[in-house]
Amino acid sequence: MTPALVEVGRSIRNVMVSKYIQVSTTVSKKSDAERIARVLSEKHLSACVQIASVTSVYQWKGKLQKSKEWSCVIKTKKNLYKKVEQAIKNLSPYELPEIVANPILGGSKEYLAWMDDECGK
Repeated sequence: MTPALVEVGRSIRNVMVSKYIQVSTTVSKKSDAERIARVLSEKHLSACVQIASVTSVYQWKGKLQKSKEWSCVIKTKKNLYKKVEQAIKNLSPYELPEIVANPILGGSKEYLAWMDDECGK
């Protein structure tokens, strides 16, 4: 097997066994982003939520849209995803909120240990 294929195999294996994820969502108001972050943190569904202003360009109901939004990047554990997803659906004012999860393939052992301590208490 070529080195490139070996590396692809390792990456796929890491994705399958990764217990940490980042979930992203967006909202139109900073106060909504802060509420999502606060609720997820209080319920120990996330270790950290980063909030940043972004500009989004997208198609919605047949029209091209451009909006200033607030992005939430949520650090959590894969086994908490369904609860995080439901919380976002309950808290987001959007008809169809963005809820996208990506695996965290690595990190410092100290940071990941802190995530373990904070998530799912």
